[in-house]
Amino acid sequence: MDVKRPAHKNRRRMRLAAYATLCVLAVALITYGLSRLKPAAPSVERGVIVTDTVKRGQMLLQVHGMGTLVPEEVRQIAAPVEGRVEQIFVKAGTEVSAGTVLVELGNPTIRQQAVDVEYQVKSAEADLNNLRARLDSDRMAQQAATAQVESEYNQAKIQLDTDEQLGKEGLVPLLTLRISRVRVQQLANRLEIEKKRVLTAKQSADAQVAAQQTHIEQLRAQLRLNQENVASLQVRAGTNGVLQEVTVVVGQQITPGTNIARVADPSSLKAALQIPETQIKDIALGQSATVDTRSGGGSVVQGRVQRIDPAARNGTVIVDVQLQGALPQGARPDLSVDGTIELARLDNVLYVGRPASGGGAQSNITLFKLDADGHTAVRVPVKLGRASVSTVEVLDGLREGDTVILSDTSQWDGVDRLRID
Repeated sequence: MDVKRPAHKNRRRMRLAAYATLCVLAVALITYGLSRLKPAAPSVERGVIVTDTVKRGQMLLQVHGMGTLVPEEVRQIAAPVEGRVEQIFVKAGTEVSAGTVLVELGNPTIRQQAVDVEYQVKSAEADLNNLRARLDSDRMAQQAATAQVESEYNQAKIQLDTDEQLGKEGLVPLLTLRISRVRVQQLANRLEIEKKRVLTAKQSADAQVAAQQTHIEQLRAQLRLNQENVASLQVRAGTNGVLQEVTVVVGQQITPGTNIARVADPSSLKAALQIPETQIKDIALGQSATVDTRSGGGSVVQGRVQRIDPAARNGTVIVDVQLQGALPQGARPDLSVDGTIELARLDNVLYVGRPASGGGAQSNITLFKLDADGHTAVRVPVKLGRASVSTVEVLDGLREGDTVILSDTSQWDGVDRLRID
């Protein structure tokens, strides 16, 4: 027998099913709605961000580099002779003159050679005096012999004249007259020979004296050289300036040509700037530059590019800047400096300060631009052009008067909107 179910139970089941369906639909709708909601914009304190306003006008195109002050002229002091360092008189940083003794070297051989040659000079000078005395004695003996022959010749001529006079009167035999004539001729020949011997002896004496004098001059030249070598054992600065460095130590054995010290003129300095090799292509000789010695008031000095190193080292190129005008107080060699080289002046361009993140020349980046109320910043794409030290040209994406955030925003790379508190 069939039992009928009450109708109210069926209605109850239907209501429960309807309620369940509605709940499921409500949860689904809520979930969908929440998924479509945009996340809340992160907030940032106004005091922790750096902003700048886009401007139009003249933009200085500059390149910045760190560097040091270096002397225009540096004198390397080299050892002129071999020796051992016995004493160092001056320390680095001391002002020196050309005659200041920096280092004293020891070399007994050089000193002994000078003494030996000095004695050789004295001995040669004594030999010269002896030679002159002997030659004078020989000259006087030769002159005496010549005078004796000349006296005999004169006597023979007188005798010949007498014999010829008597011979005319027939008082002297012809043989005696002939003998007188022969004797006169013989003595005349002897006198001529003696005179030639005197002349030859004088020439020989002069030659011997000259040879000895030449020998003495050679010894004196050697003595001067040895004395200079002895004097060179005291190594002097050779120029006025400031001693930059002493590269030897006491007891060190050095050879000729070894660098001992370095002296520079502190009144003539230039700046050697390290410029990134990627920026060197726009730098040319004669461009204006400023150098900051970071030594307080008046530390900035003007200059011009003097030299560009032809080779790059460790990604940088050395650019020498000739300083113009008086040097700032405290300027000295090896002082660290900041240098800025002016490449060009761009007229009527749109520019803004360089962003901390990115912002290189000829690049596409995104920046947060502040709304008119200044309480919201929206990310916008920006195309940049030529870049300077602190500014960059804006080619597209911003207008004059726009304000953008320049500080690092990498922590908000995933958002397009910021709330400024």
